[in-house]
Order: sequence, then structure tokens, then C-alpha cells
Amino acid sequence: MEKSNNTNYISMNFRVTEDERDFINKKYRLSKVKNRSVFLRKLVMQGYILNIDYSAFRDINANIGRIAGTLNQIGKRVNTTNNIYKEDVEEIKKKQEEVWLLLKSIQSKLP
Repeated sequence: MEKSNNTNYISMNFRVTEDERDFINKKYRLSKVKNRSVFLRKLVMQGYILNIDYSAFRDINANIGRIAGTLNQIGKRVNTTNNIYKEDVEEIKKKQEEVWLLLKSIQSKLP
């Protein structure tokens, strides 16, 4: 028997009812895994497949980056003038509250 270039060259087959097939196909589509063989191997070997939507984390990361930029500007102004202004302290408190709100929104999206 000649080996193919694919390292997974042993075929495994099993029979299912139509309902089971439909259920497996539905799970496969929901998983967004590109290849059915990969889907089935992961499912059998790992016991589950996680499909995580990272878009919320990307948005939160961008917001935290903007907040950090604002805080950095305040820090530079304080270092340049050797003075901290009441408005700067209020801005820092406001940005700190924004960070807490973002972290709470992450927590609320976790299972």
C-alpha cells in the first residue's frame, strides 16, 4: 500500500442514523471549522470544540489603548510642568471608571 502525502492516511468510517447525521452536520456548521475531518477528530480527541468570538475583546483592547494614550498625555504634562491640575485628576478618575466598565462588560460576556 502506497502512503499518501497526508500523515492522516488511515480512514475510519462509522454509521449513523439520518437524525444523527443531521445533528452532526448542524454541529459542524455551528463550529465554523473549515474541514469536517478536522472537526470530527477534534471532537473525538478533545471531547469538545470551542468557538470563541474575540470581537468584543478587540473592541475593548482598542478602548483601553485610547484610555492609556490619554493617561500618558496627562503624565507627560505633569512631568513637563511639575504641576498636577484638578482637571487632570478628574480625567484620570474618569478614565479609571471607563476601564472598570470595560472589565465589567468582559465579565458579563463570559459564560
